[in-house]
Amino acid sequence: MKHFLFIIMAIFFAVSAEAADVGVSISVGQPGFYGQIDIGNVPRPQLIYPNPVVIVPAHVGMAPPPPVYLHVPPGHQKKWKKHCYKYNACNRPVYFVRNDWYNNVYVPEYQKRHGHKGDGHGDYYSHGGKGNGKGHGKGHGKGHDRD
Repeated sequence: MKHFLFIIMAIFFAVSAEAADVGVSISVGQPGFYGQIDIGNVPRPQLIYPNPVVIVPAHVGMAPPPPVYLHVPPGHQKKWKKHCYKYNACNRPVYFVRNDWYNNVYVPEYQKRHGHKGDGHGDYYSHGGKGNGKGHGKGHGKGHDRD
């Protein structure tokens, strides 16, 4: 009887764990996206810091790589040294864009230029999922983790 009960409980927990492992896909140009964004011809971004943040400077004699613009959760920008590897940006100058600018200027402009509101099936995942770090071929982020 104990063996039977154990099997039933094991099946129940396996099904419960599988049902709980759900990620929400969010792509660039949608609210809630975190990662590299392509500024292009979008109106001048509102930045959190006026100067780029660099964790690992370029080697002496080498030109620094071009800066990237990132939309990241507040905890990531505050502890950038801890989180820069998730965005493949520890050795790059990084400008952090303000959340309200991303949501109120970038997202509507992106959607207008691309003729859609996003399909929810981008390469970046947030809220517990994992991404491959190649949002539309331009990004280097890996989604985000909560602090």
